[in-house]
Amino acid sequence: MRLGIDFGTTRTAISIVDRGNFPTVSFHDSDGDLRDHIPSLVALSNDELVYGFDAETAAAQGAPVLRSMKRMLSSAELSGSTAVELGGHSFLLLDILRGFFSYVADRLRHASTAAPLAASELLEAVVGVPAHAHSAQRFFTLEAARLGGFTPLFMLNEPSAAGLEYTHRHGGTVNSKRTRVIVYDLGGGTFDASLVAVDGTSHEVLASYGDNLLGGDDFDEVLALLALDHARETYEDAPTRESIVNADWAELLMECRLAKECLVPQTRWITVPLPKSWKLTPVTIAAADFYERCIPLIESTLATMEPLLARDGDDAMHIGEDVAGLYVVGGASQLPIVSRVLRSTYGRRVHRSPYSGASTAIGLAIACDPDSPYALVDRLSRGLGVFRERHSGAEVSFDPLLPRDLRIEGSHGATVTRTYKAIHNIGCFRFIEYSSLDADGTPRGEVLPLEEVLFPFDATLQGMSPDELSTIPVRHMDVGVMCQERYSVDANGIVTVTLTDLSTGYSLTRSLASRV
Repeated sequence: MRLGIDFGTTRTAISIVDRGNFPTVSFHDSDGDLRDHIPSLVALSNDELVYGFDAETAAAQGAPVLRSMKRMLSSAELSGSTAVELGGHSFLLLDILRGFFSYVADRLRHASTAAPLAASELLEAVVGVPAHAHSAQRFFTLEAARLGGFTPLFMLNEPSAAGLEYTHRHGGTVNSKRTRVIVYDLGGGTFDASLVAVDGTSHEVLASYGDNLLGGDDFDEVLALLALDHARETYEDAPTRESIVNADWAELLMECRLAKECLVPQTRWITVPLPKSWKLTPVTIAAADFYERCIPLIESTLATMEPLLARDGDDAMHIGEDVAGLYVVGGASQLPIVSRVLRSTYGRRVHRSPYSGASTAIGLAIACDPDSPYALVDRLSRGLGVFRERHSGAEVSFDPLLPRDLRIEGSHGATVTRTYKAIHNIGCFRFIEYSSLDADGTPRGEVLPLEEVLFPFDATLQGMSPDELSTIPVRHMDVGVMCQERYSVDANGIVTVTLTDLSTGYSLTRSLASRV
């Protein structure tokens, strides 16, 4: 079976490939009801980790719960030793992710509208990832899916997948004058926006921008803080945000998420139950008050998306005339105030997907279909660069290697090769990913360290371990040697570097993503 997996911050959705159709899978929850997603939750019940619907049930009974696993993947410190505390126990994040994907695979095989599936049937998947995800986040997501029982074919940026779903569903809006689509993807924990050029069934991502720390979770927190304000006004013994215990705060966030997801454009009042331990009646909040506090978050998404828009002479930003539409997807985009702000800002060409929570999964399934006519050229969303030693280690200079808009052509990926004469005995390569460069080529914005690689250009040092090389001073060699750097970007956006001494043939290959 081929399928698309949208591993979301709050919900995980799956669509399957079925003879040119891409239905979304529904799953049986703990009550036997069908739901079009699996909650992206982990809880600790009787000292064991439980996932999805089981975690939802355990959390309702007071078990410690871990939400927003996906946000943890965006940490700059992500590595194989990254641990998570839950209920007084420590767990490796990769083990938690593996367990969640195993749960998803089991539900897919035995408790879904696609079931039953034989144990021998491969679950071949295209997996979604935020466009602004760094290399380690991409690697860990793929590795967790593989360890959890899926066979990942490749990884696709989420807004790029939604762009495929747009033209599959709204191809008639694209014509000779309007050949581009802007995807606005506001999920549970991340925001991404991409500009996609469409030529028939060919798609090319021209640019992507995103914020890995902005999404539906933040709207939940806005409502929770507003509920606390109302509770303090009504009840003298209601706690402050500083004094509320973690379990009660988690319960309040869950209630706020449920209340938020029930909002429709006609909603005027929001009722939020308070934590059970408080023994207080629910508070009622004007929807208009909640929406007003949400506007700064929405404006932040507009600022992130701004480079994709056209600019008038007076610097006003708008959707360009060559854009067929602004396509609004992602679970958090269902909040009514989001569409209101977008339409008031950009007008009639704002379209919200009828399957906003599953649009990415559908697009991923389209990309997974070997008979699909659609083709996609994507781009890196982060640049890659390196800090190098100069003047026998007395100085350090920065060298940009791969631009953030490097074209990634399907399964072929991209390759960049550099050849030069090395003049130091040891090359110290401190690789980083960056979101932008300033005018003089210095990395700015979000800068994430990757691997530090030591490469011996002195033939007498070749074969030494990294620990041994780290004890040897960097010095200038009397005679330089020709070397080659080869940077290969695969279809998942993961970079591998191969360093070669062309005079001796000594070579070293290192993935810049695993950190395991």
